[in-house]
Amino acid sequence: MKTLRLILGDQLNLQHSWYNSVDDHVYYFMAEMRQETDYAPHHIQKVVAFFLAMREFAAKLEAAGHQVIYLKLDDARNTQNLNQNLLASAESVGASRIEYQWPDEYRLDQQLDELDNQFDGVVEHVDSEHFLTSRFELREFFQGKKTYLMESFYRMMRKKHQVLMEGDQPVTGQWNYDANNRKKLPKGHRPPEPKLFERDVTSVVEMLTKSGVKTIGTLDEKRFLWPVTEEEGNELLTFFVDECMPHFGDFQDAMTPEYWSLYHSRLSFLINSKIIHPMTVIRAVEERWKADPYHASIAQVEGFIRQILGWREYMRGIYWAKMPEFASLNFFEHARKLPSWFWDGNTKMACLRHAIKQSLEYSYAHHIQRLMVTGNFALLAGIDPDEVDQWYLGIYIDAIEWVEITNTRGMSQFADGGIVGTKPYVSSANYMKKMSSYCDNCVYDHKKKSGEGACPFNSLYWNFYDRHRDKLGRNPRIGMMYRTWDKMAPENKAALLSQANDYLNNIEAL
Repeated sequence: MKTLRLILGDQLNLQHSWYNSVDDHVYYFMAEMRQETDYAPHHIQKVVAFFLAMREFAAKLEAAGHQVIYLKLDDARNTQNLNQNLLASAESVGASRIEYQWPDEYRLDQQLDELDNQFDGVVEHVDSEHFLTSRFELREFFQGKKTYLMESFYRMMRKKHQVLMEGDQPVTGQWNYDANNRKKLPKGHRPPEPKLFERDVTSVVEMLTKSGVKTIGTLDEKRFLWPVTEEEGNELLTFFVDECMPHFGDFQDAMTPEYWSLYHSRLSFLINSKIIHPMTVIRAVEERWKADPYHASIAQVEGFIRQILGWREYMRGIYWAKMPEFASLNFFEHARKLPSWFWDGNTKMACLRHAIKQSLEYSYAHHIQRLMVTGNFALLAGIDPDEVDQWYLGIYIDAIEWVEITNTRGMSQFADGGIVGTKPYVSSANYMKKMSSYCDNCVYDHKKKSGEGACPFNSLYWNFYDRHRDKLGRNPRIGMMYRTWDKMAPENKAALLSQANDYLNNIEAL
């Protein structure tokens, strides 16, 4: 009996048990498809990275003796539809069995479910052998609970996988060092130059152009900078542990227009495409700390591990616990269109201009740029979460729906009404001034609340709380904001609301 096994573009895990032995009756199928390039306006570097990684992966399978059917985007046999391509390939090799690894996106899960009715043979699925939890483990962990508290889930994960633990207790007696990790980059401080890779991707870009694929952002066709193989991923991991780990936690929230990479690992594309296993990353960081605790403090190490062992698994669990309903949640009923300058960065606001232009240049921005700059503005301005989702899903190289939508519609936009976060993550210009140097060279004054040149974040912040009091007024975590608002002089309130409305009515000119 011949078997056709599907490998999706984010299932590039060479350690999967599928590949433990070579079988002449098994064929592996991979395809570059318009259904994947076109469902969101993707960054050119994101599309190129996935196609390159897929081709490298297929080549390694073939070198190991496996039979691979690989359809490039411009292959004449390519129907550009996953199921149609699968069925045609199964017929071409005489396969009576199709196997696939569970996809991580709901839309693909639903699409592959249809194979049972489309294929005459046997259809079976297996685990992707990547995540540290099962698909519904988080849902079961919080069964009967009204809120899904990440910290309790994270502690369970630490115990389950014995990460930074001594028995059932944390190695240092403290679980979480988040409060230690909120420092601004000091003036004159220079982080290490980021480790970059170079590849000529001219042929891939030409194929995309000839095929009519619409993309956003830019890239240097002669020097593609992202790693796309396991070997390169291990190089980047080693660089992060050696050079960046000592200050990762200190400056993980810091923002500056001078340095785009800072101390961040930039491993998320490699992990999310399964080129590198999350536990490989976690153990590398943990073991270096155990071997040399003076290289990086526990605050740096725990802060990084929490993002992967805790937050990443937590978000994936939320996704499968709440989809498909999660994708349509709009707690505040926001409906404003995303400003056109989100697509080119041409805004007078220095923080947004830099965060957006950096995203367009590198297909990358770190978590605080995403949450507290672009996300903060979108929430304060009342942007439709559907529009926000599409932007984040397309522009970032590491964005796959299971991780993007939970962070965007949940954490960033509070469109889920509090499933992911206990309060909206919004701020005035004070936060921007505290954590970045953006305000130093901005046409808007971070200290001004209203009037000419006042920073839009200030009036939009109070306008947001005022117009959503019916939904947020009883939230215990933000009661102080309403007490402060209520104590303001009526004329100051009126000035703030008037300023906010003026900015919203002229949002394209900001």
